[in-house]
Amino acid sequence: MGLGKGTAWVNGNNIGRYWPAFISSENGCDAKCNYRGAYHAEKCLTNCGEPTQRWYHVPRSFLNAEGDNTLVLFEEMGGNPSLVSFQTTRVGSVCANVYEKTIIELSCDRKPISAIKFASFGNPDGNCGSFEKGTCESSKNTADILTQECVGKEKCSIDVSTEKFGAPDCSGAPRRLAVEAIC
Repeated sequence: MGLGKGTAWVNGNNIGRYWPAFISSENGCDAKCNYRGAYHAEKCLTNCGEPTQRWYHVPRSFLNAEGDNTLVLFEEMGGNPSLVSFQTTRVGSVCANVYEKTIIELSCDRKPISAIKFASFGNPDGNCGSFEKGTCESSKNTADILTQECVGKEKCSIDVSTEKFGAPDCSGAPRRLAVEAIC
């Protein structure tokens, strides 16, 4: 925010053009959108009155781990670079692979859980980062249950039970919950 139009570089690497001063039109915006009927250019517009882009990704490889980093902005429309800010985010994941009749706690070390990458209740295969569904799977959508319970929270506790996830028939084999959550 605060910039007009231009190009940005980080440590000599071009991260692209920016143009947040280009504001999308307010015409045609409506809280309720209905796609039925004839097409017209203003139908179902979103983010009206907002900049067309606000966030820009800077690859971690462009940053110096030790020492200073340099941001160069070539501003074409008179923006205010003092309003520019950087946020660093470390994306990681946490995993659990436990038998039923236990309680697990997923925690992202004081960061919110942002998504459930994988979830399966039955006989899942693999390890953290490479889980796969097995031959026995709950009929309930395990990922949806965990998303509702955990996403947006720093930690969540889940009772691994057939009451919560359903009762897949695994031919007498013990059932397990495998989950990978993105922090």
